[in-house]
Amino acid sequence: MSNDLIENIELEMAFLSRRIALVGNKIEWNLDRSAYLLLHYLHVKGPLGVKGLANELQLDISTVSRQASALGKKGYVDKIPDPSDRRAYFYQITELGMKQLSDYKQARFNKFTKLLDGWSDEERIVFGQLLKKFNQAIREKL
Repeated sequence: MSNDLIENIELEMAFLSRRIALVGNKIEWNLDRSAYLLLHYLHVKGPLGVKGLANELQLDISTVSRQASALGKKGYVDKIPDPSDRRAYFYQITELGMKQLSDYKQARFNKFTKLLDGWSDEERIVFGQLLKKFNQAIREKL
């Protein structure tokens, strides 16, 4: 692979990171990215413990515990006992958490709909596939 190709990708990723941060700053969110992802996993996977969330999000347990605790204080998640170990607990998304997740997801959907306006379905499909492949490489190789 040519160094020029890698340099181009590296530079475009730097621009992408910067611009995505700007997109997020232009919309009033009740959630930040970490809260969105944590709530997303609880919605999709159901109740999870801190270890399960840390594994899914590739974060350390203390970080996930702090994030989940903050979401609990806002009423977005509840702690429920782990049925297999009554000393441990799981987090589950609340109705309010679902509302926040849904609102945030809709706002992001609307923003990305505008950003991808004028793209063909084929371009969107290829872009989505390549993003997924790139994210999987990051997860597996970093």
